[in-house]
Amino acid sequence: MRFTTRFVWAFCFVLAAAEAALGRPLAQKDYLTSVEADKIRDAETTNDRIKLFLGFADDRLKKFHYELDHPSANRHADMLNSLMNAYSGCVDDAADLIQLGIEKQENIRQGVDLMATRTKEFLAILEKLSTDGTELDLYKENLDDAIEGTRDAMNDAEKAKKKVAPPPVRRKN
Repeated sequence: MRFTTRFVWAFCFVLAAAEAALGRPLAQKDYLTSVEADKIRDAETTNDRIKLFLGFADDRLKKFHYELDHPSANRHADMLNSLMNAYSGCVDDAADLIQLGIEKQENIRQGVDLMATRTKEFLAILEKLSTDGTELDLYKENLDDAIEGTRDAMNDAEKAKKKVAPPPVRRKN
């Protein structure tokens, strides 16, 4: 019995040390800043969370273009790949929230419509990068993953439009 208790305490200590060494909670997404994670946590509705994730995805694409235009002296390739992965994570999380909202039968029509329009815009930007992008060899693999993920999210949003209840219609008496 003592051995089991000691083992449990040692395991808890190791987890606490790992969390302290990382400098952030283990559950936080690694591509979100602490402020962004707080915004997601504080959002009241699924629609608000979807809007936030799509806004963060747009921000990552803008930062990606800035990094392409103004390359950093060190870790340029790492920065480009990190930003593209962060973009993909944001779009994937927004798509996951749509599926969750449908399962919970929430009113997420605004989020679904926003996802459908924004992913079309994002896809155009990504495809332009794929054909005309500078230094394409540095981030080609992550760009292809981002294009595939954006297409999947766009298709999921189109399917979700059919599953989400239509907006209420006011009847005239």
